[in-house]
Amino acid sequence: MRTKTSIAALIAALLLVLVVGGAYAYDSSQKDQIAEGVTIGGVDVSGLDEEEAAAKVRRKLLAPLQHPLKVSFDGETWKLPGEKLKIRADVEAAVAEAVEDSQEGGLPGRLVRYVSGGEVDESITPQVAYSVPAVNRFVRHVAEEVNREPKNADVEPSGDSLEVVAGEPGRKLRDNLLEKDLKAAVLNANAPHTIKAAVHSIAPEVTKKEVAAEYPSYLTLDRSTFTLRLWKHLKLAKTYTVAVGMEGLETPEGLYAIQEKEENPVWNVPMSDWAGSLAGQTIPPGPSNPIKARWMGIYEGAGIHGTEETYSLGSAASHGCVRMAIPDVEELYDEVEVGTPIFIG
Repeated sequence: MRTKTSIAALIAALLLVLVVGGAYAYDSSQKDQIAEGVTIGGVDVSGLDEEEAAAKVRRKLLAPLQHPLKVSFDGETWKLPGEKLKIRADVEAAVAEAVEDSQEGGLPGRLVRYVSGGEVDESITPQVAYSVPAVNRFVRHVAEEVNREPKNADVEPSGDSLEVVAGEPGRKLRDNLLEKDLKAAVLNANAPHTIKAAVHSIAPEVTKKEVAAEYPSYLTLDRSTFTLRLWKHLKLAKTYTVAVGMEGLETPEGLYAIQEKEENPVWNVPMSDWAGSLAGQTIPPGPSNPIKARWMGIYEGAGIHGTEETYSLGSAASHGCVRMAIPDVEELYDEVEVGTPIFIG
């Protein structure tokens, strides 16, 4: 009887050794595998070894984030290529953590899990990063394309009229909002990848109703009819018959301004062939000075002045200046300031 009992005990001990040894052997075979129920960044890595888990995380988590980001506004679209975002994550560290978590509970706990099919239920969040400077540069580029300064209401002149042109509002990209939306989309594969930019509207400083106040005086010259017009707050105040430059010495066309004013001016004779022996001289006020009473300089020696040769008014007779009757030029002189615009058409 004792012999049978000893044999039974020996067999039981051998069976225990085999069971324990088998358990250790199985547990050792599972040490590089991730337990059931473990996820990395939402990717199920149950039952995978480190290399398999890393490959799956890159394929399922990182690859979908390699998409370009687009910004649209007013029919235009700008793209930030995915490769410039440099999406990256420390996948190896996350996988190592998953393997370590799979060993929790010690051998007894793991054996129970193996037998029962239990799970660890661990969710690991890897640190996913991207190039913040690339996003910031992209936002600045979009801003350069979208931003627009407001355009004030202004005047569009011709030789005989002034037309008020309405202003246009400007716009400024809401860059902080766009940056926030882009950064939210970078790490979310399911987010919209085309973001509509928002802007702030910028009102012009001068509206159409306010334009007249900007121009207390304005001059227009119609060379074809030899008519100089004075406008006060954009309303016609007076017309004058004048003489303009002759052929080859035409009064210059374009938008200018009164640059200087002088009473009883001297005449600085230009170095021109038509000046003859007077070229380069300075002629003081008096009988020899054809510039009478007043001078309003416009552009490179051309200007408005009085003349005693009233027979030339209504013709192209000067050497580029605008001639006026002396009473007229004295009147006009008091109505305009330096800086008054003059459009010559």
